[in-house]
Amino acid sequence: MRVLVAPDKFAGTLSAVEAAEAIAAGWRRRAPGDELDLAPMADGGPGFIDVLHAALGGELLAVTVRGPHGEPTPATLLVREQTAYVETAQACGLHLTGGEGAETATTYGVGELVAAAVDAGATRVVLGLGGSGTNDGGAGLLAALGATADRPLDQGAAGLAGITGVELPAFDVELVAATDVDNPLTGLFGATKVFGPQKGIPEDRLPVVDGWLQELAVATDRKVALADGAGAAGGLGFALLLLGGTREPGIGLVAGALGLAERARAADLVITGEGAFDYSSRGGKVPYGVAEIAGEALRPCVVLAGQVHVGSREMRALGVESAYSLVEAAGEERAFADPAGALADLAERVARTWSR
Repeated sequence: MRVLVAPDKFAGTLSAVEAAEAIAAGWRRRAPGDELDLAPMADGGPGFIDVLHAALGGELLAVTVRGPHGEPTPATLLVREQTAYVETAQACGLHLTGGEGAETATTYGVGELVAAAVDAGATRVVLGLGGSGTNDGGAGLLAALGATADRPLDQGAAGLAGITGVELPAFDVELVAATDVDNPLTGLFGATKVFGPQKGIPEDRLPVVDGWLQELAVATDRKVALADGAGAAGGLGFALLLLGGTREPGIGLVAGALGLAERARAADLVITGEGAFDYSSRGGKVPYGVAEIAGEALRPCVVLAGQVHVGSREMRALGVESAYSLVEAAGEERAFADPAGALADLAERVARTWSR
């Protein structure tokens, strides 16, 4: 039997590469004769660079940039031919903020990554947006690339209070925002209201912070602020669109780079997974994207996840035949203490049902 193994990371426990290897190890214990094709996935968030480097090759460049609160932060660019890939979470990720200081956290380091890519000869820069701990509308990125304003652009959302004018830099490098988030910059479905709480912005501060981003939109381009994806990564999508960038679905970009559609057609079964499989997975997460590709190839798709929070009806709506919970199978303590071993054991159990 041919099995395509295409999981996302299990946030906080396993990278996508580690998850794929654990699933393969367990599956082989039960079905050693099966042919396994490992395709670790990412949607633009953490793991974006690792997954693309494994699939595309290219040169990894180590750089040091300004972190969300000004601290020197190591990051890595992937350069292949004249295209550079940037994982924005490396410079402004939630893991760097700890869910604190979102009002003053800056994306300046992301702009420094883009500048480093251009210095390395890139004429096209693809930025994976996801996992951000910032909410500055991409103002920091703009500052790092030469934008000026009547308020500081590199002091987070709080620095934007009272902004009335922004001078954008001339920028002739092609920018691509890789994200499946389609939220606008501001408003009820904007970056602050939807994603602010998970970055540590208290409920009573959301209207204030959203107001700062509205001022940035008025000072630049209100029409762009309404565009799909402008609210991605705390408004990084907005900044990239302001500079003439385009938006591509993150999962689609990665799947294309990996040739996932062709690999799914060559398989008999597709396995994917993530830390928590719930109905929000429809919003551009890896399992939903992989399940769509499996469906187009007329192949069944199953999910192995840390936790499963959807019923069978919702699962079918997401294009998934079955979903299996690591916590339910191994217990919460072991799932976190030995995630690779527990996932391998779960994969072995699933192989009993699905391997012919």
